[in-house]
Amino acid sequence: MQIGDYDVQLLNTGLFRLDGGAMFGVVPKALWGKQKPPDEHNRIHMCTNALLLRGNGKTILVDTGIGEHNPAKFCQIYAVDTAVHNLPQCLANHGVAPADVTDVILTHLHFDHAGGATIPNENGTFRPAFPNAAYHVQQRHYEWSVEASEKDRASFLEENIVPLVQTEQLNLLKSSSEIFPGIELLLSDGHTMAQQMLLIHSDEQPLFFPADLIPTSAHVPVPWVMAYDLFPLVTIEEKKQYLNRAASENWLVVFEHDPLLPCATVTRTARGYSIGDAVSL
Repeated sequence: MQIGDYDVQLLNTGLFRLDGGAMFGVVPKALWGKQKPPDEHNRIHMCTNALLLRGNGKTILVDTGIGEHNPAKFCQIYAVDTAVHNLPQCLANHGVAPADVTDVILTHLHFDHAGGATIPNENGTFRPAFPNAAYHVQQRHYEWSVEASEKDRASFLEENIVPLVQTEQLNLLKSSSEIFPGIELLLSDGHTMAQQMLLIHSDEQPLFFPADLIPTSAHVPVPWVMAYDLFPLVTIEEKKQYLNRAASENWLVVFEHDPLLPCATVTRTARGYSIGDAVSL
């Protein structure tokens, strides 16, 4: 789909599962279970949707999924499945080689967003998966990842981050900005410190990639907030701000972790906000 100056492709880079209670916080299971039925371990089915953007001389990847190099126990805990859906295959399907990627925008550095940023060497070390790319992360978020709290420390894996620093491919940003023509970065602090979301501008219909501010279509209701969030009250205020704009300005919204409804519009209702029309990218 063409959005503004960019050809936009949605990439399902893998499947995994997380605890439904953690994904929906204080929302009762009787409610969230109707939207996202859990498995026998109370985990809900999720995916890691990324974006491939091509335009203005750039080949840009937005987030990299959970990766294909995770240990067996990790894959068992999170039911990771990249056998069919994985980042290398997605890129190959669109004729993109790793060396073709010019830029990687990481919304944040949690393992389910930055897991495909690096790949293993034969000796067990790791290197950037995209040798010619600049990896863009907010400086405040990177600094938080280095000194993360006990609450979220396990979400940051060194092998996904340190190689980017070692090769000097990590570009630390200091604010929201138009990082490329027509691509605006918007910051949010509720889920994690200085998560960067994308807004691709278009005269017809802009596209919003909110990452973990609104991880699935079931998280559109404002109070439906993850227990993973560092500052849930901040998340609520941020959701109100951006959902209002999404409904008013007819944005397409991409749900990064929704395998069944990855993209839709949002409408305003008497009780808040709800899903409008499903859209295929």
